[in-house]
Amino acid sequence: MFERIKRMIIKEYIQIFRDFRMRAVVFIVPVMQLIIFGYAVTTDVNNVPTAVYDKDKSCESRELIRKFEVSGYFRILRYAARPEETQSLLDHGQVLATIEIPQRFASDIRKGMPTEVQILFDGTDSNTALVAMSYARVIVAGFSAEHQKAGMISLRPAQVDLRSRAWYNPALRSRNYNVPGVIAIMIFLVCLLLTSMAIVREREIGTMEQLMVTPLKPLELILGKTIPFAMIGFFDMFLVTAVGVFWFSIPIAGSLPLLTLCTAIYLLSVLGFGLLISTISRTQQQALMATFLFFAPVVLLSGLMFPIENMPVVVQYAMYLNPLRYFLVIIRGIFLKGNGIDVLWPQMAALLVLGVAVMGLSVLRFKKRLG
Repeated sequence: MFERIKRMIIKEYIQIFRDFRMRAVVFIVPVMQLIIFGYAVTTDVNNVPTAVYDKDKSCESRELIRKFEVSGYFRILRYAARPEETQSLLDHGQVLATIEIPQRFASDIRKGMPTEVQILFDGTDSNTALVAMSYARVIVAGFSAEHQKAGMISLRPAQVDLRSRAWYNPALRSRNYNVPGVIAIMIFLVCLLLTSMAIVREREIGTMEQLMVTPLKPLELILGKTIPFAMIGFFDMFLVTAVGVFWFSIPIAGSLPLLTLCTAIYLLSVLGFGLLISTISRTQQQALMATFLFFAPVVLLSGLMFPIENMPVVVQYAMYLNPLRYFLVIIRGIFLKGNGIDVLWPQMAALLVLGVAVMGLSVLRFKKRLG
């Protein structure tokens, strides 16, 4: 039995690696996509195009504007001569924020009187506007605190001394949060694509009948088809994890052996879904289309980009069947929080139950098709 499975695995590796395109899918594509997404998929907001309308033109107003510039979050593109100009810049999308400083800004500060600064944001991109708004509040609060210490009035007198700290991602780098999610997606896509195409390819080129007349049993055929892709999944996991850690400097606070164990449980579900797609497809084109029709909602509704708690209740219940949902919690917990089995066991148990169920259903359907 083991000898037959071994020969089947060798045959699969030869069939995969003799094709340059398949070698590229296994080795090159995951790394390229991780690098591209690692740089592109970020919610950090920097260099927000900004216009300034400074009525006061005082030392204090220039100091406040300078604080916006040196923060790195805002880039002053235009100094407007009248308020209509800043409105026009916002309307035409040439800037995302405008700062208007009133005429008696410095005079009010020196007299100890409250004063205000108006900052308008383009709310078309709500995420960017909200993040930039929070940055602006911090800058103005810092400016206010400095003048309050100097015996001058605060722009917004603080009644509560709030001191907050980000516990697991102190620098608040969105890349630290996004890259582990991209790693989970790369493993999912590569293994799902390879598994869904494997059996259909045998049927399409006419070698399935040849395999049927060999001493191979259905279970041995399934193991021979899935084990190579599981090994490729492990290899890709270590490869893209190394790129994430050494290229993007993503911290990995948890246990690498635990990540390997969780990946094995995760692959059980992924390979099961790939095998299921392969049993319902008659051609490689159908398998490819079914893979991407399945892949898109799984990724979009996994919690990678949108919180599952904000989704409709029906969708939230449906997502209990999404393996990526559980693995995202696991991989982010291991990378950023250093979580162990005592914390991650609910997600691991759910993945295991889902994987056994999907793989069992796929094996039964595959045996039925062979029969």
